[in-house]
Amino acid sequence: MQRPDPASIFGRYEFLVRRLHSLIGLLPVGAFLFIHFVTNFSILDGPATFQMRVDQIHSLGPITLPVVEWSCILLPIVAHALIGLIIVARGKRNLLYYRYARNFRYTFQRWTGVVAFAFIAWHVFDTRGWIQESWWVAHVTHPLGGGTFDAARAAATATASVQASGWVAAAYLVGVLACVYHLANGVWTMGITWGAWTSPAAQRWATMLCAAVGLGLAVMGLGALWGMATTVIR
Repeated sequence: MQRPDPASIFGRYEFLVRRLHSLIGLLPVGAFLFIHFVTNFSILDGPATFQMRVDQIHSLGPITLPVVEWSCILLPIVAHALIGLIIVARGKRNLLYYRYARNFRYTFQRWTGVVAFAFIAWHVFDTRGWIQESWWVAHVTHPLGGGTFDAARAAATATASVQASGWVAAAYLVGVLACVYHLANGVWTMGITWGAWTSPAAQRWATMLCAAVGLGLAVMGLGALWGMATTVIR
């Protein structure tokens, strides 16, 4: 018996899948990115403040926190990424023929999505190691130099990760900017997908709104990165 082609299944339910994809990208993935940036941005107020923010998150407890992380963060990110990769694979490359601003933005949306997913996968491996206190962390993550973040010493371990080498800091810079653009421009495309702004005037206002969102996220993300790269823990 011939198995169904995933591409044909995607095409059959593309209307619903694209809406689900955009919705997951905003909630909970986009919401988590904002919270993550706000938390990391607090390093600029000092290591003690950053530690307090991390402690607030981990006060959920050893059972509730993993449930929240998997159900509201990791699994939605994976789902959003897999659907996005299918969209990228099925899309047509026409940037050389249609050099319009929106086509550039759409192309960058695809590229930054791939970069952001690779960055997030590496970031999780580098800091958390996927599943805390597991065989995988003990025998794979730690021997490969990952899983370096310790919530009890949040400021010291987070800054040490960013300051490990120049290429690590550069990877964070590229990853943060890719995530920012992908979310900010994704909000704009989500509005098109859901029919929130269809008229030229509405799209102009939406463009300004999304640019402001992107600028705000970039300030927080780069500010957090700067704080992690320059803070000295004694």
